[in-house]
Amino acid sequence: MMIYSQDYERSIDDVRAIVQHAKLDHKNLTNTAQAIYYPADEAGHDLGNIKLLEVDEHILQELKNGKELCFKGALNEKVVFCTESRTYEVKEAEISNSLMLVKHLKQAQATSRSPIKSPKSGVNTSMDSSVEEDGEGAEPIDTIDEVERKDVVKIFHDYFELRQVRPKYRKIIDLLRLTRYAGPENEHLIDRSLLFRFNQLLDTVQCSKDEFQEGLKKYRAIEVDDRVRMLDIEYEYRVITLLLSVVSENSWELDAIDKEITLEAMQGIIPYEVVDGIFDVYTFPSERIPGRFQYHEHTVCALFAEKILQHGLKFHIDEFLVTWQEALPEGFEAHEKYLRGIGIVDREGAVPCVRGLNEADLPMNLLGRLDMLFRTKERWNLEQIEPYIECFATPTVGVTSILAKFTRSLVVKGVRMYVSKH
Repeated sequence: MMIYSQDYERSIDDVRAIVQHAKLDHKNLTNTAQAIYYPADEAGHDLGNIKLLEVDEHILQELKNGKELCFKGALNEKVVFCTESRTYEVKEAEISNSLMLVKHLKQAQATSRSPIKSPKSGVNTSMDSSVEEDGEGAEPIDTIDEVERKDVVKIFHDYFELRQVRPKYRKIIDLLRLTRYAGPENEHLIDRSLLFRFNQLLDTVQCSKDEFQEGLKKYRAIEVDDRVRMLDIEYEYRVITLLLSVVSENSWELDAIDKEITLEAMQGIIPYEVVDGIFDVYTFPSERIPGRFQYHEHTVCALFAEKILQHGLKFHIDEFLVTWQEALPEGFEAHEKYLRGIGIVDREGAVPCVRGLNEADLPMNLLGRLDMLFRTKERWNLEQIEPYIECFATPTVGVTSILAKFTRSLVVKGVRMYVSKH
């Protein structure tokens, strides 16, 4: 029963009259009736800030565990919803029927003073009377003997729909690349008002905390003087070269690197915070020797390749691989797979070549990015194009689905290639 007037309340006689007019069987009713009232249109009852949010099992568990959840988004950005480990796209969706939010509304059993009878057949009889059935000819019994008031908090016609997406790391690059750290001797050239603390950057970048920390490692950002900084590539190359020289000087095996000795060797040469941060980005604990470390071959090789390719020049593939391998320290081996996201190999042209193409430099608009990719290279196989498109993928829409929608494909010598749709 919906009541429109806030000055009038249903009585038991009103309820019984409605039951009689509706020709309802009292045996199918319980003791307590609940009269529902629309929210009052007066000061203190403005509940427009309440929104419905559809959540998955992960978000529900985070809520139960008391974890921090938040919305993120600047004025010119689409809003995202973040848990501590996942990022969700937020969209407004309509509800086909009105949905009322009512406080303390009782369910079937709570409205009866006797146990509600269980179903006796396949027919749903969950609302059967809680009183014993009367014999034939018995006088009707008014089951309802209490009326409770229930106020509607708000009536909803839409809700927020969430869809898990990949973290949006682009802001990390855009905000940090302008103030790259190039050593203490160059800090006087940096406008410190443009620097960000860890939490300031976390609040700005559209991703969860766990994903944010992964993003900092992906782009090799570290904390220097309580500010998050990306390193100038020349300076980073110099630091890594010095750190790797400590390995050869001490004749360490590649999975037996001592962090403490490495940091001590850099005293007076490189600031401690820089050495400590870079060491953590480039190494992982040794599986063979507890307490020792090993360098990520992929990260080291990618830096050396980026150093060679940074000017955007084209290299003959064989010459590039020789130059790259010769630049690497002993024990590291150059592989084309380490060029993922920073360079492309073009074997379709008259002369097979390598050129620099950093994913971080491409437009964040999908169509704009595809246009630039196909102007750079006419044909791409999946392995080549995937690093540049995967940031637009979701758990339900993969890279191949995106390419099927926005590109044309053809098979060349048994390999599927993707070309521009227009």
